[in-house]
Amino acid sequence: MPSFDIVSEVNPMELQNAINQAQKELANRFDFKGSKAEIILEKNEIKLTAGDQFKMKALVEIVIGKIAKRNISLKSVDQGEPDLSPLGHARQTIKIKQGIETPIAKEICQFIKGKGLKVTTQIQEQQVRVTGKNRDDLQDVIAAVRGHDFPVAVNFQNFRD
Repeated sequence: MPSFDIVSEVNPMELQNAINQAQKELANRFDFKGSKAEIILEKNEIKLTAGDQFKMKALVEIVIGKIAKRNISLKSVDQGEPDLSPLGHARQTIKIKQGIETPIAKEICQFIKGKGLKVTTQIQEQQVRVTGKNRDDLQDVIAAVRGHDFPVAVNFQNFRD
């Protein structure tokens, strides 16, 4: 039976490259000279530190811009609220979402069933497996899911005959 998986993953190397580019830009920007501004990547979290609220806003713009240029969907990025200390220092965490949560996976399954194609869907941990007898039906499902706007970025893996 032909099958494929619908997943929501961010390529860790692309994320690392985006953060490296943002760190290079931070080192070269004149408005950040002599200030304590940092961009740190820890697994699926980007930790930002800046001297004040205005520099934090500029830092977030740098990071989001570099992430977008590396073709990482901004649906996978969850910006937290900046923490401002009374002394003026600012911290913020940007989380990178990996995997499809169960309510969204159910929404994807309902959408595929609503198309009326002869395929079956199955939720497996943080992905949705789609199987069917006809390869063309699977390609129609891929096209339909790509065309629909889900709250997460969707990718397709493991297309098997």
